[in-house]
Amino acid sequence: MRLNAAGHVVSSSRAPTPAPTARGLDIVLAIESRRFGPSLASRSEPLPSGGSGPADLVIDLTGTAARRGTPVLTLEFCGHGTFPAGVAEMLASGRLPELAVRLDGITVARGRPMLSDRLWLSRSCNDLLAGAISLVAQSVARFSAGELVPVADSPAPILRNGGFVRHYLPFFFKGLIDRAVQKRRLGRRPFYWQVAYRLIDGPGVAETGRLDGTPFTVLADDGRRFYADPFVLERDGRHYLFVEEFPYATGRGVISVAELADDGSFGMPRVVLEEAHHLSYPQVFAQAGEIFMIPESGAARELVLYRATQFPDRWVRDTVLMTDKDFNDATLLESDGRFWLVGTERFGFGSASDTMTVYSSPSLRGPWVAHALNPIAVDHSAARPGGTFIRQGDTLVLPVQNGSRAYGGGLGLMRLDRLDDFDVRFAPPRPIGPGPAWLRAGIHTLNRAGNVEVVDSAG
Repeated sequence: MRLNAAGHVVSSSRAPTPAPTARGLDIVLAIESRRFGPSLASRSEPLPSGGSGPADLVIDLTGTAARRGTPVLTLEFCGHGTFPAGVAEMLASGRLPELAVRLDGITVARGRPMLSDRLWLSRSCNDLLAGAISLVAQSVARFSAGELVPVADSPAPILRNGGFVRHYLPFFFKGLIDRAVQKRRLGRRPFYWQVAYRLIDGPGVAETGRLDGTPFTVLADDGRRFYADPFVLERDGRHYLFVEEFPYATGRGVISVAELADDGSFGMPRVVLEEAHHLSYPQVFAQAGEIFMIPESGAARELVLYRATQFPDRWVRDTVLMTDKDFNDATLLESDGRFWLVGTERFGFGSASDTMTVYSSPSLRGPWVAHALNPIAVDHSAARPGGTFIRQGDTLVLPVQNGSRAYGGGLGLMRLDRLDDFDVRFAPPRPIGPGPAWLRAGIHTLNRAGNVEVVDSAG
């Protein structure tokens, strides 16, 4: 379906030999399906056969295709050629999953899906297979554009002994213990975030790569809500802090704002934008003499440009930029007279934080079109933005979330090396190190305007 939607003509044929049995995996998925429904890893009905004519590319998901002059793509899970073996490797090693696509045996793409739920295997399988689908789509797009080139290979896996159940049970019980510890730590709050700010002159976190220097001040809350996703805008000599406000009573994010007082502190934010769906990531910016905001609204499967009619309190829906897309934390960049949006996109299943896609437009209000090489990356630590682009001399740097161990577990700084209609390339992210200015395990968002720098993290 993904390949057809991208304009490719696809036909399928069955493997000459039956798929290997994976009884243990099938049993666990069947049990969990009573709670969560079918998983992407559940056995499906056979695909219809057909289309035996010549092909430009063969995608072999069975390991049985014979090379007859046509390039062949194969997919590996955690170093194994079959999905059940890859899942067993993931459970046995305790490592995060890695995917690889090979073209005629040469690695041409790698992916690291984010596991959003480490307790339930069906959900982990959804994340793993959704990432695999996106990685195949990426490889086919690059193959069609003549941009599919070799990449660094990953080390071969250590072959594990024992059956699936032997590896699964420790995985499951460890997940139960971790879940119990987390609930005890949070108490009655299902989850908790904190925003912090500081006034500085000179280099900040983006320049030093560390949370050192002047200590951050926590934006106080009343215990009935949390604040997250801070953005700050300087306007007419004043600083305004925009945040996602999440009241526990409603379970739905709204956008709130606080103004920096003369004593250098932000008071309790007030609500300025609310919809029937969840809002977060209030990216606010000035353009052509007006103030706009593009908040995250993936739950509504739309991306909307809001315009301030009376800043900072009154906002109207100016333009619907995208519809029928689960596009998360879309981050705006204007470059060489063109507008770009970089974010993560979820295609039905999988994590909302590991698959980067890019859209562009000749104007802010659109029309917005997908990049020809989407998805750009499948990577739990180099895909989802965590703040606006930062200009450092002639270089642009994007803060990106590191979800390798948990959502909100850290942030990195990723240099933009190329952005045009033909390709999108970033350097590997440089992790932001800890420091005495903010004594948390990591940060989730980084923004700055003038001498006001803001961060947030899980409490």
